[in-house]
Amino acid sequence: MSLIITLISVISRFLVLIIIVDIVLHYFMAPYHPVREALDRIVEPMLSPIRQRMPRTGMMDFSPLVLIILIQILTTLLVGLLSSF
Repeated sequence: MSLIITLISVISRFLVLIIIVDIVLHYFMAPYHPVREALDRIVEPMLSPIRQRMPRTGMMDFSPLVLIILIQILTTLLVGLLSSF
């Protein structure tokens, strides 16, 4: 069970890191750069449903922050549930 908990924790940290790198690269790289396109293919399917449900806030996009919080909540719930077994 410890291996599964560790795997879930590593995957969630990796996803959060990818989201943060994607946010930073949006400011510094061209939209059609291969690295940015690859990251967008990973992150965008997770962000799209959040963007559809969130109200517009002008130029600020809070959907990556919401996604990171959701990943952290889901990870905490899964690890807590698996730890109780």
